[in-house]
Amino acid sequence: MAKDYSELAKDIVAHVGGKENVVDLRHCVTRLRFRLKDEAKADTDYLKQREGVVTVVKAGGQYQVVIGNHVPDVYAAVLAQGVSGVGEVDAVDNQAEKGNLFDRFVDLVSGIFQPFLGPLAAAGIIKGIVAIMGAQGLSADNNALYVILNAAGDGFFQYLPLMISLTAARKFKLNEFTALAIGAALVYPTLSSSVDVLSKANLNHVFGIPFTLPTGGYLSTVMPAILAIWVASHIEKAVRKVIPDVVKLFVVPFVTLLISVPLTFLVVGPVANLASDGLSSFFQAIMNFSPILYGLVLGAMWQVMVMFGLHWAIVPLAILDTATKGQSSILVPALLPNFTQTGVLLAIMLKTREQKVKSVAMPAFISSIFGVTEPAIYGVTLPMRTPFIISCAVSGLIGAYMMFANVIGYSVGALGVFLYPSLVNSKTGDMSGMYVAIMASIAAVVIAFLIQYFVPVPTLYGNPDTKKEEPVIPKAKELQSNILASPMIGKVVKLADVPDEVFASGAMGAGIAIDPTDGIVVAPANAEVTLLFPTKHAIGLKTEDGLELLIHVGMDTVSLAGKGFKSFVEVGNTVQAGQKLLEFDVNTIKEAGLPVIAPIVITNSADFKDILTTQESRIDVGDYLLTVVK
Repeated sequence: MAKDYSELAKDIVAHVGGKENVVDLRHCVTRLRFRLKDEAKADTDYLKQREGVVTVVKAGGQYQVVIGNHVPDVYAAVLAQGVSGVGEVDAVDNQAEKGNLFDRFVDLVSGIFQPFLGPLAAAGIIKGIVAIMGAQGLSADNNALYVILNAAGDGFFQYLPLMISLTAARKFKLNEFTALAIGAALVYPTLSSSVDVLSKANLNHVFGIPFTLPTGGYLSTVMPAILAIWVASHIEKAVRKVIPDVVKLFVVPFVTLLISVPLTFLVVGPVANLASDGLSSFFQAIMNFSPILYGLVLGAMWQVMVMFGLHWAIVPLAILDTATKGQSSILVPALLPNFTQTGVLLAIMLKTREQKVKSVAMPAFISSIFGVTEPAIYGVTLPMRTPFIISCAVSGLIGAYMMFANVIGYSVGALGVFLYPSLVNSKTGDMSGMYVAIMASIAAVVIAFLIQYFVPVPTLYGNPDTKKEEPVIPKAKELQSNILASPMIGKVVKLADVPDEVFASGAMGAGIAIDPTDGIVVAPANAEVTLLFPTKHAIGLKTEDGLELLIHVGMDTVSLAGKGFKSFVEVGNTVQAGQKLLEFDVNTIKEAGLPVIAPIVITNSADFKDILTTQESRIDVGDYLLTVVK
């Protein structure tokens, strides 16, 4: 049963000056990090002596209450006291993070989609099942199960802005329910019909700005929700600074919604419409110049356009063309990009050594066959970058070929393996277009697969399912029941000399430190991973003999927000002595002006008689580090 930390939390809040003295709270691997309005109101002496609190540190404008490994539980209990929390210290805290704009965009979008990739892939598979049912003649008019499964699969994609609003709020530090209110406004059921009525009466202006929606509205879109939440987060932050505490509970979200929702519709809407109109004109001009070039460009750009919701610049043209002429080639180059995703995913599944990538790629692979590519794009290929580029490039070639072969569509809407009947001329019975598309689909899968197979597969989660690269501790240094080996190479430093009073005082436990010369951390014993902070700078282990160990790489490296760090394990993994746990860039830490010294402490030292440490000045991986006397 989980321990109840409510009394400790209540006491901490009271002695940091009360919840009204707290600007916000976050936590790292061992500490509650308060931002207080007035630190003088905090009773530091009391908190240092309070059972359950290791010590208190004031640094970097933060009032840090050191708790230990169970800090997430205490953090949750403190939030229950009415304190405003912003979660774990993560990459969002590093606002000055470097990197080109594309990489930062990919990291942002991938991070927003990561929490719901599983349900997203599941919904994609259900959409495939519904498509199979439809191919058997079932529909919403004659089968109740079809209606239920269609809602289960399509609902997630229709209301994707809601999911995005929630996870984007966590990225941008916006109140999650305020974010959901914004997302709900974007997908409000009668919004499109209301705007149509206003537009016909020429009443669709707010402060002289036209209130319009992109074709199709904001259902299933990605970027409008992300942009809206980003804007709202800045508004909320500004409003919090000026609103009195006594009315913040409802005034802050009220003002945030009052400003951000109209801004979303009056700025995002016109920009989206302008981009859509420009894109339509652009593609029409290319089509008139060269259908093959049109196929190349649209095929290559289609997946990017879908990401930004700009595909609606083309879809209405195809629908109108089909309705008036009974056929259209406008969407033909965009019919097969899903199969290029299928190809790269197949290669990735065969080559990757990351078990987590395989678990994400498999349902995404299935979904892609049925034309649903969101799980593939956001879960695997876009975060890896190279596979996404390969998919886009091959899609361009296939799109050009489809236009060269003069493939014509006779209906709009079918996806994946179910699109082929839409290429059959029902009047003449001509099936040549369908045969060309089937061959092109096979070519899309094969070409994308071969390119990706002979190109290195990027590491996504940093958890390769292999032991070839793991440093192996020599047999002569095999661990005894009460001995730990060194997890790093470097200079040995006494714990008392660590430039952090929490570690130096032994408050976190007895142990030793290493000033590393190599950026690799391996397991010092057979153990279970009990803690891995999101920024990958600290890891907790529990050995087979019950030792609870914390390895903390560098001082205040949480401020790097994960930059330069990579993990090869997850919480719950069982690791063997010598297995690689973490990698870190020593230069990145030094360039940030932070000490690289890594404390290695036994956090349950009180359970043992003594901790004896090595007397060597330098140490290598697998060398004797310390002995725990039971």
